[in-house]
Amino acid sequence: MEIGVTTFVETTPDVRTGVVISHAQRLREVVEEIVLADQVGLDVFGVGEHHRKDYAASAPAVLLAAAASQTKRIRLTSAVTVLSSDDPVRVFEQFAMVDGLSNGRAEIMAGRGSFIESFPLFGYDINDYNELFDEKLDLLLQLCGSEKVTWSGKHRPSIHNLGVYPRPVQNPLPVWIGSGGTPQSVVRAGMLGLPLVLAIIGGRPLQFASLVQLYKRAAAQAGHDVSKLAVATHSHGFVADTTETAAEKFFPPTQHAMNVLGRERGWGHYDRASFDAARSFEGALYVGDPETVAEKIIHLHNHVGVTRFMLHVPVGTMPHEDVMRAIELLGTEVAPRVREAVSG
Repeated sequence: MEIGVTTFVETTPDVRTGVVISHAQRLREVVEEIVLADQVGLDVFGVGEHHRKDYAASAPAVLLAAAASQTKRIRLTSAVTVLSSDDPVRVFEQFAMVDGLSNGRAEIMAGRGSFIESFPLFGYDINDYNELFDEKLDLLLQLCGSEKVTWSGKHRPSIHNLGVYPRPVQNPLPVWIGSGGTPQSVVRAGMLGLPLVLAIIGGRPLQFASLVQLYKRAAAQAGHDVSKLAVATHSHGFVADTTETAAEKFFPPTQHAMNVLGRERGWGHYDRASFDAARSFEGALYVGDPETVAEKIIHLHNHVGVTRFMLHVPVGTMPHEDVMRAIELLGTEVAPRVREAVSG
């Protein structure tokens, strides 16, 4: 069982002071967070791609490369790469470089993206949302599997027997499929035999068990070895020395961030009752002291079949020292509890 962290490198207003941290400062803080995650024994750190003012990481590979030479063991992944609006050749080249700098620790988490700012920015039609992803994923997988590629498609110029460099240390460079939980996306990942990442950020996590089974059935029908398939989750949460402290520190920035997105997407108001319900044992928030968070992760592993858990922290701007403490507790107290419980 792997345990890790994801971040979107938020630069939202601090709910206590109203101050908005600079993009530059938050980027440097995240490098420190990745280094600490490595030092405390976490397995993976993921950085999400966004193209808007309240997030600082438009190019996750650059941030991961900055941490690569300062870390020794932790795996470095996007979370996600918005492949639909990017060029698979550039994505492959960038992550191959991260793989070289880290000596074989890079991964690509490919997704269609839940934000759409990158589509007009790079000249793509949002109406081609699904078609773009399917086509570009096909090219990315060919690039990972072969030094020279011949490929043609609708949305990108053709390639005829060209080499793409540098080559990664890992062969092939790992590609995960990020999914918000649609049956179509999990079936696609299963048919391709690719590891799956589920964003479980609402509802009851155990409801995702049926999607994991669907994923495995699709993989088996396509002739893949189901025993070798990895399933990860990305879930919001926060760890502190006590559950009360965790809730009191995590709720205000989470409420602010969720209500900003809620106004954009037509969601209902996010209040303390919603927060407290979500951090219950059956809820989707992993907020509490190390024992509380570990028990929820173990429950998720046992009932959904998850082999990697990634805690998304923070949601909205939080003091850097609080995020660092959460990462420290996740690595030194939560992860050992989880690994011991699921090792058998």
